[in-house]
Amino acid sequence: MPDADHRLGLALVSASALAWSTAGLFTRFIEVDTGTMLVWRGVFGALGILAIAFALQGRAALHDFARMGAPGWIFAIVSALGMLCYINALRITTVAHVSFIYATVPLVAAALAWLAIGERPGRSALVASFVSLLGVGVIVGLGVEGNLFGDLLAFAMTLSLAVMMVISRRFRGIPTLPAASLSAILSGMIALPFADNLVVSLPDLGLLAAFGLVNSALGLALFTLGARLLPAIETALIAAVETPLAPIWIWLFFAEIPSGATLIGGALVLVAVVGHILRQNSKSEGEGTVFADEGGNGPGLS
Repeated sequence: MPDADHRLGLALVSASALAWSTAGLFTRFIEVDTGTMLVWRGVFGALGILAIAFALQGRAALHDFARMGAPGWIFAIVSALGMLCYINALRITTVAHVSFIYATVPLVAAALAWLAIGERPGRSALVASFVSLLGVGVIVGLGVEGNLFGDLLAFAMTLSLAVMMVISRRFRGIPTLPAASLSAILSGMIALPFADNLVVSLPDLGLLAAFGLVNSALGLALFTLGARLLPAIETALIAAVETPLAPIWIWLFFAEIPSGATLIGGALVLVAVVGHILRQNSKSEGEGTVFADEGGNGPGLS
């Protein structure tokens, strides 16, 4: 049933945003260089995703690697490159600029989905996207000095996530978990030449394992399973909840109180996302559909 699939997609993508929001927390706890962190994160992430695939499919998960096809390989490569761009953008430009650029992903995904698969976003989703973007703008401010190359890397990361959303939506039959596992190990392999020392302490190894299993494996697995059940712009919109959640983890574990701008901007993002979800569910119950736009002109959402 479309309604059941839609609600499942909402739950999965929301959970993936929660898992992904822990990235800043783990990078604060783990005291190793970026290259080493990416290698171990990729290893544990790939193993975790494989474990999830075996739990869901048994031995059939191995056969899925043979039928990934071009869309699956493109998904994996784009995902791996996006992660590398994301980590390096955080090292080169400001976190504020990365967050602001990332907040445009609903609009980028909507444009790509419209051009590639003719999926027209409804007015509600577009309004919610702009409100979410405004909220992140309040969080980061508009006058923070950044770095052009770092900003370009951040946009490349944003574009890669939008491409992943459209691929998941367009090719629902691709084995997304094997693709996600492959992307995790590819990111680690690409980072290997830049790792200073792969020998780490046991405490750091435990944190790296948790980073890979929670942030990479769980987050990416939930995202890839949920994204194929939702229109691309809605997937991107819900994923934006990660932005205001990230400072909450820092507050809980490091007692760093978020600024007033962070609280106000985060509230705008959450109101936009929750408001859209409530309106979408209300409309689906009243009309029996969640995939038609307000003009009834195609596979969008309202």
